[in-house]
Amino acid sequence: MSGKTEMVVLVTGGSGGVGHAIQTIVEQNKCTDEKWIFLSSKDADLSIEAETRAVFEKYRPTHVIHLAAMVGGLYRNLKYSCDFLRLNLLMNGNVLEMSRLYNVKKVVSCLSTCIFPDKTTFPLDETMIHDGPPHYSNYGYSMAKRMIDVMNHCYHRQYGCNYTAVIPTNLYGPYDNFNLEDGHVLPGLINKVYTAKKNGTPVTVWGTGRPLRQFVHFLDLAKLIIWTLREYKEISPILLSVDEEDEITIKELAEMVVEAFDFKGEVIYDTSKSDGQFKKTASNDKLKKYLPDFEFTPIRQGIKETVDWFIKNYETARK
Repeated sequence: MSGKTEMVVLVTGGSGGVGHAIQTIVEQNKCTDEKWIFLSSKDADLSIEAETRAVFEKYRPTHVIHLAAMVGGLYRNLKYSCDFLRLNLLMNGNVLEMSRLYNVKKVVSCLSTCIFPDKTTFPLDETMIHDGPPHYSNYGYSMAKRMIDVMNHCYHRQYGCNYTAVIPTNLYGPYDNFNLEDGHVLPGLINKVYTAKKNGTPVTVWGTGRPLRQFVHFLDLAKLIIWTLREYKEISPILLSVDEEDEITIKELAEMVVEAFDFKGEVIYDTSKSDGQFKKTASNDKLKKYLPDFEFTPIRQGIKETVDWFIKNYETARK
């Protein structure tokens, strides 16, 4: 190894979809002066201060990518709002405070577009986070995630810490959580269509299918998080999103999943189920100023790759 100080990157939530994607990108671009540690919930309960401290004591990271969170889809958020708030606040607080105590040079946390106000104008941008309360459907999770931005600025002002955050739009890809009750919309649809095709039954999509969303593949997000860790200098967060014109309806999304499976059965929309927020259109103008030539994975291609992965790994996939 050269005389350079080794960069030790601790990735919390490293066993999830984004964590696996970061691991893939790191392995493709090996650097001898870097050591990457991917933590899962089996390694430590980050909502417990003593367990978080033990992890930092063991690995002594110089950099942290904080992905760990209690997460879930619309209906789990509605059911467990207080748990989402309490546990995520504990995790975030412990990770950032241990990063300070162990002199971590930089922390990049992962937020979500659900942190933005419910009543707002579009497109969303990084200056609008605290302009009003988030949508009721994911209030606890949203407020806990929003507080990371507050903590990042407070740690910088009081201690000079270099903590920042990325705000991706809806995510998908291999190693996602495909649980029908607790997963997000796209992995849930993939599991539903797989099961319907296997059993010869209709597919039921929850809601009207009218809401609009922007989707980012895990591998694209992984590349952008690594770039943020190495190059991005601001404390203020950065939105990581496809273009506004790439926003699609949930109905269009369902049709793409059906197409990827070559499913010929009936598709039913259960309009008794909540749609959640109608739209969360995000601007990627700030990202384009930094990385004007970055190319995102086309949604149809990404869905087909994810469907193929799910079919191949059905027995071990999270569901």
